[in-house]
Amino acid sequence: MSTSIDDLMASVDAPLIVVTTSAEGERAGCLVGFHSQASIDPQRYCFWLSKANHTYRVALRSDRFAVHFLTSADRDLARHFGAVSGSDTDKFSGLDLTVTEEGVPLLADLPNRLLVDRVTMLDDGGDHACLTARVVAVGGEGNFTALRPSQLGNLTPGHGSEERAIHP
Repeated sequence: MSTSIDDLMASVDAPLIVVTTSAEGERAGCLVGFHSQASIDPQRYCFWLSKANHTYRVALRSDRFAVHFLTSADRDLARHFGAVSGSDTDKFSGLDLTVTEEGVPLLADLPNRLLVDRVTMLDDGGDHACLTARVVAVGGEGNFTALRPSQLGNLTPGHGSEERAIHP
């Protein structure tokens, strides 16, 4: 058997999301490929953040997040949140957004979203940490076609995995 996990995952072609949050007045957001509903009752959603990302560092101090589901028409926003680093750039500058009472940026162009509260964060030593969250609110405009990595093409991340904030 010569198939690699990368080949297998490319065939699955899971949808992409943008996760946004804030802590102590600092906003953050990133493109996320690892995510899933994790429980029906109680409602839970999990997403994995790269430990190299600015969003991960802000998430360590955050309790509330927005999970924005990308549509096939959202390639530019996906590239923006996936290839630009929030460490040295305000990713939200020039974007149409509202801010929750907790300071979480909600992207107007991505109305299909969950608002979630952190339940726990698991760091098992890999290059991503899993955040399990309780669903607080759901917003959307009905059925949509999700944006998938195969539709995005090559994307160079704002930070490489070797730039992890915390090494095992």
